[in-house]
Amino acid sequence: MCKSKKKLTGAAVQPSPKKKTPSISRNSSSPAPPAGKPPPFDPSLSTSGQIISSTASTSSFYINYNKDSQSWRSSRSSKRDSLSSLREALPEQTLIYDFAEIRSATDNFLQTPLSSSSTSTTWRCVVRGQNVVIIQRKFRRPIETPELIERVAMICRSHHSSLIPLKGVTISGNYIYLVYEYIHGANLHNVLRNPRNPNFTVLSNWMQRLQIVSDIASGLDYIHNSTGLGFDFIHNHIKSSSIIVTEPSLSARICHFGAAELCGEIAKRSVESELEIEPNSVSLKRSNSKAMKFEGTRGYMAPEFQSTGAVSQKSDVYAFGVVVLELLSGSEALKYIVDEETGGYVRISVIETARAAVDDGGVRGWVDRRLRDSYPVDVAEKLVRLALECLDDDPNVRPDMGHVAVRVSQMYLDSQTWADKIGLLTDFTVSLGPR
Repeated sequence: MCKSKKKLTGAAVQPSPKKKTPSISRNSSSPAPPAGKPPPFDPSLSTSGQIISSTASTSSFYINYNKDSQSWRSSRSSKRDSLSSLREALPEQTLIYDFAEIRSATDNFLQTPLSSSSTSTTWRCVVRGQNVVIIQRKFRRPIETPELIERVAMICRSHHSSLIPLKGVTISGNYIYLVYEYIHGANLHNVLRNPRNPNFTVLSNWMQRLQIVSDIASGLDYIHNSTGLGFDFIHNHIKSSSIIVTEPSLSARICHFGAAELCGEIAKRSVESELEIEPNSVSLKRSNSKAMKFEGTRGYMAPEFQSTGAVSQKSDVYAFGVVVLELLSGSEALKYIVDEETGGYVRISVIETARAAVDDGGVRGWVDRRLRDSYPVDVAEKLVRLALECLDDDPNVRPDMGHVAVRVSQMYLDSQTWADKIGLLTDFTVSLGPR
């Protein structure tokens, strides 16, 4: 089995005592803020913020999508719910933050973010005395209250040593704020390709890299098969930059678990524009681009996602295969280099180079040279072939993550036997600090 690690389970934070706060309604006529930016602060609003609009009879969170202005419009109702209404509906250990706490922790969103893109902004800050990471994302589709409650509760009580736990959420306007536990370390993209010293990586040992593969595989297996008691979770953002390599243990933790579900990126199975999954098969239908806009990262998007916009667990399997090839080769998923003869750009995909290496029998020459040829070649070849199975163009041919996790575990045991024979050091720690 893989090297044992202590299971990290964050202590549940109890909701603060309920206070009587005035209800706030959102002004639907105000323009939507640009993507990745916080909504403008209105001093006239109560500090408790407004999380959802709902009718008193159904307590449903329904919002109409304006496809011309691409903004949300609150449904008219005679009575509005405050944050406390969602708190009461959730299990005791699920935390719903006041929007004022998020605003205060980020210095009214003026604090320098950890990262920012057109779709999300991330801050590291302190909330209720705990180091956390706050991710701001925009809703991608309408989500009704029962569905939101079910998903938040399920994600918050899901714990695995390879996942960064969600501590709680809050909502303001068209945005959801996800509060995750802060984990000390660096993302896998930077660990493999140190921007200050490209020839250096702390993952210079075969067992370290295989441990990272094993951690990611077991984490994804948990997301797909073990979290929701029948609920099919999809991560939808697997890539090397969303994997944290922790210090000092050099284990892997998957970021953003639950973000796609709570932001509305994963629509209901019953919706006609989504995947229709039959036993042992996946059939795809083209997504309605007028209703939703799909996004992905180049080099990690499965072919069916690029052609239809439809996502499934097999999309995660595809992205996992790309990350494995990055770990084995040390190369980026996709890059462009200048052709000295023509002066143009040449596209280089780690998938294409791996397939060429397998076909030519040159896997040993393709593997990252920083490993110094100190690894079991037979295991490396098996792992490359497994990754390429995950990258099959047909999603029905790709293995599920449960099967992948078992095969990776066997490869880890084989590698451990190899390491014991040659006396390789496998239990040591290093620093991820700049050199």
